[in-house]
Amino acid sequence: MDPAASSPLRIPAVDAARGIALLAMFVYHFTWDLGFFGLITLQAGVDPAWRLFAKLIAGSFLVLVGVSLVLATRDGVKPRPFLRRLAMVSAAALAVTVATFYTTPQSFVFFGILHSIAVASVLALPMLRAPLWWIAMMALFVAGAPLAFSSPTFDSPGLWWLGLMPRPPLTNDFVPVFPWFAAVLAGVLVARLAIAGGLDRRLAGWEPGRVGSVLAWGGRHSLAVYLIHQPVFFGLLSLAVAAGAPKAGLADSSRSFATSCTRSCSDTGADAGFCSKVCSCVGERLDDPAMAVRASRGALTPADEQRIRDLAEACR
Repeated sequence: MDPAASSPLRIPAVDAARGIALLAMFVYHFTWDLGFFGLITLQAGVDPAWRLFAKLIAGSFLVLVGVSLVLATRDGVKPRPFLRRLAMVSAAALAVTVATFYTTPQSFVFFGILHSIAVASVLALPMLRAPLWWIAMMALFVAGAPLAFSSPTFDSPGLWWLGLMPRPPLTNDFVPVFPWFAAVLAGVLVARLAIAGGLDRRLAGWEPGRVGSVLAWGGRHSLAVYLIHQPVFFGLLSLAVAAGAPKAGLADSSRSFATSCTRSCSDTGADAGFCSKVCSCVGERLDDPAMAVRASRGALTPADEQRIRDLAEACR
C-alpha cells in the first residue's frame, strides 16, 4: 500500500515486514467484523486495547511507506511509475470512501489509511534529499502538532483531514496528516540511515524461506490484498449469519453499548459520571441485541436513533 511499491529495487525483508503488517490488519478487521455482525460483544473500534492495536498497525504501514519511498528513489524520482502507483492508491482510497458511505453512512471513511498514504507520499518527496536532522525535527513537529495547535478553527469537514480539531469525527478509519505523517517521515529517516550504513545491501541478500516468501508476496501485492480482504470477510460472515450463527446475548450487547455510549458522550465534554449513568440506563433498557451492536459501531438507523433518544430522555 505505497506508491513506491512498483520499484524494481525491492528488498524481500521490507516486503515481508509489510506482509506481517497485513496479517495484523487481518486480525483486527476480522475482529471488528465479528462485532459488526453481532457475533461477539467486543467492539474493536471502541475497546482501548484494540484501538491501540489498530494504531500500531497503521503506524507500521506508514513507516514502511517512507522506507519504500526512499528505496525506490535511490537513483532519483521516476515520475511515471510514481504517478501511476499514486493514482492507484488514490483510486483505491476513493473506492473505500464510496463503499463505506453505502455500508456505514454515519461513520464512512473519508480520510483513512489509503488517503493518508496518498497524501503523505507527495508530502514526503522534499524530504528525500533533505538533511537528516531536518527530517527528524519535522517528524517531531508533525507528531506534536495536534497537542500544540488543536483548535475549534479546524473543526469543519473540509479541514478534518489535517487532524487538528479538538475531537475526532465519527468515522471507522481516521488517519489524518497530523500526527500520522510523522510515521512516514520516521520511515524516510530510518531508510536513509540504513542506506548510509550499507544495511540495504545486506538485507537485499536475505533469503526469505517458505513462510517469508508468502509474507513477501503479500507485501508486494499489499494494495490488492487490502482491497479484497474486507469483502471476503464480509461475505463469509454474512453467510454465517444467514446460516444461523449464534449472535451475542442481549446483556453482553447492552454492556458493550453502554461502554461505547459513555465514551461518545464524554467526548462531547459532558460530565463523565452523568454519561456513565445515562448510558448504562439506556443499555439496560435496550430490548434488541442487534440495535445495541449497531449503536456500538455507529451504524444506527433513524428508527434506532429515535428509540435511543426516547430511552435517554426517560433515563434522564
